[in-house]
Amino acid sequence: VPRRGVLRATRFCILRWRSSGMAIKEGWFTENEVMWPGQAMSLKIEEVLYEGRSDFQDILVFRSSTYGIVLVLDGVIQVTERDEFAYQEMITHLPMHSHPNPTSVLIVGGGDGGVLREVCKHECVQTITMCEIDPLVCDVSKNFLGKSTATAFDDPRVTLVHADAAEYVKDKKDAYDVIIVDSCDPVGAAESLFTSSFYSCLRQSMRPGAIMCNQGECVWLHLPLITDCLQACQKVFPSVDYAYTTIPTYPSGQIGFLLCSASPDTVLRRLAREPTPALLSQLKYYSPAVHAASFVMPRFAEDAISAHRKPRVRQLCTSTPPPFLSRSAVACATLGLAAGAIAATILSRHAGK
Repeated sequence: VPRRGVLRATRFCILRWRSSGMAIKEGWFTENEVMWPGQAMSLKIEEVLYEGRSDFQDILVFRSSTYGIVLVLDGVIQVTERDEFAYQEMITHLPMHSHPNPTSVLIVGGGDGGVLREVCKHECVQTITMCEIDPLVCDVSKNFLGKSTATAFDDPRVTLVHADAAEYVKDKKDAYDVIIVDSCDPVGAAESLFTSSFYSCLRQSMRPGAIMCNQGECVWLHLPLITDCLQACQKVFPSVDYAYTTIPTYPSGQIGFLLCSASPDTVLRRLAREPTPALLSQLKYYSPAVHAASFVMPRFAEDAISAHRKPRVRQLCTSTPPPFLSRSAVACATLGLAAGAIAATILSRHAGK
């Protein structure tokens, strides 16, 4: 990867703009606000490690004073060493543990290598195909994030493909148990990865019972877009649900995940298998409890997306209260009455003696 020298933050005395909107002023980087007008994340720079442009996007890497090394694409923070695990673990282990035995995995995007790192932690996986459109992102990540996210590119199970994923999956049939779409926001090269036609192509490439997980934007900023994506997936997949994680350097400190299954019987909020102790020991964020809790939405978001969750499991991990006369409520009431009657009978017998 070409390197344009190391520039100390103290040298940034004037505002420098790139074509994408990336801005560095007086030693601070400020994000592009195309997808979230009126707000922007800023990080203090210690040194710029790389600046360049690929065939698809502007790329910036810098060392921050508080979040370690930071990867920026087209003016938007993609990875920081301090908090990346909150995203990488959740977008990976939510779908991976929703499948009983995933052996073949497709990763769309994810050029920083974080999702690949997490998938490689699953010993049951036999083949991993990673389709990243921009080879320079992979090269830059290997160079500057080789001790954090980009650690698994040499795993023998991995096949790295540089192609447009929307085209790549068109001729794939019954190929994958899990598909993870780690895409950028739906602008530019990533726009085609948020369409119903792409979801249809993914569905035909999935094996029976397969799971798909797509980066799902932020409920604080993109709720109409999220509901549109859920509606599009409802037309393609029999099981659809939505979860989220918290991560400080993403817009509003939160990002969601759109999960779908090729099986109508899959409840994505329930684990299909438990993580092994060896795997759990490597994780910082994901756990079985976090898996279940991540599907619980704040009320304003639940009101918008609840109609699009399939199957409807309102009593399990949801902020919408169950119906008063639900099956579970009636069953609990019946058991309570039976236990009370038995206790009353026992007490009356003792009182009569």
